Amino acid sequence: MGVLNAVATRVASGATVTFRPTGSSMVPLIRSRQLVLVAPVDPTKLAVGDIVLARVAGTVYLHLVSALDPVRKRVQISNNRGRVNGWTSHDRIFGICVAIDGVNRSSAEGKTQTRDAPTAD
Repeated sequence: MGVLNAVATRVASGATVTFRPTGSSMVPLIRSRQLVLVAPVDPTKLAVGDIVLARVAGTVYLHLVSALDPVRKRVQISNNRGRVNGWTSHDRIFGICVAIDGVNRSSAEGKTQTRDAPTAD
């Protein structure tokens, strides 16, 4: 399991996670190995330009929301270099980037959510 898959699993279960993604597809917003903080998100509150942790066609990305389709409850995910990864449904959007290297992203304010922890039966 890749790092982003593991992070997605943790965020989907309600955790707020810090990690250092690698790659250059989000430069200059996120540089390779910068510390990011990702928290669970309410997908209905997303806006174009938000950085989200989402699964698109089987791959997990920390990329931008580039378009919204609220009627079909889905968003389009793209990198910061113009490449569109595709559309994904709200249930495949795990979290929103709330800080990069300790600097809060004001656009994420009010979009995080607390997910109920699983309970024992």
